[in-house]
Amino acid sequence: MKLESRILYEDNHLLIINKPAGVLVQGDSTGDIPISEWAKAYLKKKYNKPGNVFIGVVHRLDRPTSGCLILARTSKALSRMTKIFADRAIKKTYWAIVSPPPYKNKDSLIHYIEKREDVNKVVCSRSPAPKAKEAILDYRKIKIVGSQAVIEIELKTGRKHQIRAQFSSIGSKIVGDLKYGYPYANDDKSICLHCRSVGFTHPVSKKYLEIRAPIPQISEWDIAQSLQ
Repeated sequence: MKLESRILYEDNHLLIINKPAGVLVQGDSTGDIPISEWAKAYLKKKYNKPGNVFIGVVHRLDRPTSGCLILARTSKALSRMTKIFADRAIKKTYWAIVSPPPYKNKDSLIHYIEKREDVNKVVCSRSPAPKAKEAILDYRKIKIVGSQAVIEIELKTGRKHQIRAQFSSIGSKIVGDLKYGYPYANDDKSICLHCRSVGFTHPVSKKYLEIRAPIPQISEWDIAQSLQ
């Protein structure tokens, strides 16, 4: 992977990447190289850095999901960005292609999500449960073509598989997402879920940043290309 072509923003404190679908954010039992290691190698080569290079993972995207991923280049930036996320002082906008389109043109979805570690999934409920966490998002339909809709989502909470599970629970499956009920896989095993943009106040300069990631250039995203 050529990381250089996927860098959306870079300074002494942050590195923001348009993560491709299929790439891990952090290492797991598969042993596949995560994007955090690609980032370390990129910085080591570009700046001719000796020894270990620091990269802090601020947040995660699911492996089959693409889009804006924020990495920290210093421990100070990491701790400050972690607080920004904890305080929900960041705007995270996603695009998704779902089928069939949701009934409402726009809505807020509120569920209670509980992890099922045995199957690496989460389950949604409308009612609170002892181990469940509240999951909130706002959405609006921005285009409909046949049985599919392009949805813009503003994520209010950051739960595991939140968008995937919440849309599945209302009957609108994310295209390609076999785990949450879509009947067919995308050719590249991705799902049509993309972190389109992030907006936040820079942890050091205090300037407001809004970073946008182009959507994937694959056929499943063709209906959204004209919206960029």
